[in-house]
Amino acid sequence: MDRPLLRGESSRGCCSYGTLKAWLPILSWLPKYKLKWLQMDVLAGLTVGLTTVPQALAYAEVAGLPVQYGLYSAFMGGFIYMLLGTSKDVTLGPTAIMSLLCSSVVGGQPQRAVLLSLLCGLIQAVMALLRLGFLLDFISYPVIKGFTCAAAVTIGFGQVKNILGLRGIPQEFFLEVYYTFYKIPEARIGDVVLGLLCLFLLIMLVFMKASLESNDADDASTSSRVARKLVWTVATMRNALVVVAASLIAFSWDAYGHKVFTITGQTSKGLPPFRPPPTSDTTANGTVVPFGEIVKDFGGGLAVIPFMGLIESIAIAKAFASQNNYRIDANQELLAIGVTNIMGSFVSAYPVTGSFGRTAVNSQTGVCTPAGGIVTSVIVLLSLAFLMPAFYYIPKASLAAVIICAVAPMVDFHVVAKMWKIRKWDLLPFVVTFLMSFWQVQYGIIGGIAVSGALLLYNTARPQIKVSDHNVLVMELSSGLSFPATEYLSHIIHTQALQVSPPRSVVLDCHHVSIIDYTVINELSDLLRQFKLRQVQLVFSGLRPSVLKVLLAADLQGFRYRDSVEEATQMESRNLIDD
Repeated sequence: MDRPLLRGESSRGCCSYGTLKAWLPILSWLPKYKLKWLQMDVLAGLTVGLTTVPQALAYAEVAGLPVQYGLYSAFMGGFIYMLLGTSKDVTLGPTAIMSLLCSSVVGGQPQRAVLLSLLCGLIQAVMALLRLGFLLDFISYPVIKGFTCAAAVTIGFGQVKNILGLRGIPQEFFLEVYYTFYKIPEARIGDVVLGLLCLFLLIMLVFMKASLESNDADDASTSSRVARKLVWTVATMRNALVVVAASLIAFSWDAYGHKVFTITGQTSKGLPPFRPPPTSDTTANGTVVPFGEIVKDFGGGLAVIPFMGLIESIAIAKAFASQNNYRIDANQELLAIGVTNIMGSFVSAYPVTGSFGRTAVNSQTGVCTPAGGIVTSVIVLLSLAFLMPAFYYIPKASLAAVIICAVAPMVDFHVVAKMWKIRKWDLLPFVVTFLMSFWQVQYGIIGGIAVSGALLLYNTARPQIKVSDHNVLVMELSSGLSFPATEYLSHIIHTQALQVSPPRSVVLDCHHVSIIDYTVINELSDLLRQFKLRQVQLVFSGLRPSVLKVLLAADLQGFRYRDSVEEATQMESRNLIDD
């Protein structure tokens, strides 16, 4: 199937129109829009919409907010991303990780969650305008995997209390674990049976869908193809079907006066008002908390949440762009997410990002353009307008089952074995991030980034130096040379050439060195002086033109260089390296 190019082609007309297309990618694909694309976009939008509604309700529980806030957060992304997004597959909305981060920062306070969305959106949009997408490159894969594994465990176990129907469980992870086991005798039989039944059905449908997708053999029977398509559709909409079925069961028991399930309860009806997010808060005793105090309370969350939102969404966009043979613009994706969070704050949304699960459904259903997101958003709006009274009877155990099945694939401990085989040091930021995330999720991310940064700096400060003896010592730098490595290089040269008896001449192979700074120049000047005092030579070889230019400009006393290591070693062995 033909699919539109989502990124603007090289501009040949008016320069301003080319710039406009770069900022509004919709102008690249909308003029080429075809009727068959509309059919596929509507089908994909409907399918994703039926997945989004139950997930949004469930993720609001993770964020510690009333369930309607999940739906408030689920519709703005479709409209904004259609205008600004560069991926045909990505869907923006509430996710498990962002909900967990939001809960850790705002503590289940809706007004603060809405303000957090505005501030995160502003940070993300400014990053996009300043072209700061490259900063995401400094967050390593082990940190991301450590965080997602810990988040999945935290979120998944956090729903056990709803499966058991327990109340009064603290939010802190370690206390939550303790009191969940402590209060098991208080479990409600109805919630346990319903929750386990929902889990069983969801897991069964997941395996049915996986088996259908893994079997690529063509079936000549039309009836078999129809049956397979029906099973695939049911499995794709499993969350909505399970939640609806559980709600009907809860309604039936409640109608006969048997309140055996813990249900969602009263929710706000109708669409959220369009208004600026609150810039102050009022405590239960009437004390007004000003804007500055709220921002101070957010603390490191204001740095962690925007970055994690960007990482999650851009990683998803890149994965599906590679799979479906198109390219995305990372900075434009930042802008789309930032504007979505800014505009979402005006309709009482909490921070959102790209969803891997819903994006996968979108792609598998055959979406052709970001217009499919509009259909998804309309379904969410219709749910808010007409279905909120029905949400009263949704059992919390069914939402807990939806969340557990959604986050279970995030627990990927196979990556530990891979890191052990490839580079064992990568396990350190993974483990630090994983363990610290159980204390505070933002501390886990910050700790992992700090450890990754320390390892990166250590590798820079301790480059591998291969030493070989060719009548003179040849020292080959296996990586670049920058100021953190100067002391280490000086130590190696002193211990192996200058402090031995008799002192040895050294050929420094610099073909990996592409940049040099003042600290390095200063240290090389001192080394050349030390070599001269001991009447031996320090000769440079393999210098790149840019580095050679800098060294010549520095006017180092006693500086000598040769084009190759072979030339330098041969001349020294013949006693030809002199003034």
